[in-house]
Amino acid sequence: MCRSIKQLRNSEIPATEEEIRSAALQFVRKVSGYRKPSRANQAVFDQAVEEVAQVTQRLLDHLSTHHPQVAESA
Repeated sequence: MCRSIKQLRNSEIPATEEEIRSAALQFVRKVSGYRKPSRANQAVFDQAVEEVAQVTQRLLDHLSTHHPQVAESA
């Protein structure tokens, strides 16, 4: 869909707010068809970016990974 949106899920290095917002902005641009919305659409565009960023942060916060735990040698 959006090739410029990078994968944000990484168990070792969490995504920054900036990365999450950037991905949200790219998503809303793609869905809306606007790179820069008109003044009439700016508020709703910005609200959509904020909501997508919040949902993305919640998703990343709640995803679990299933890495096998390494047994320590005795």
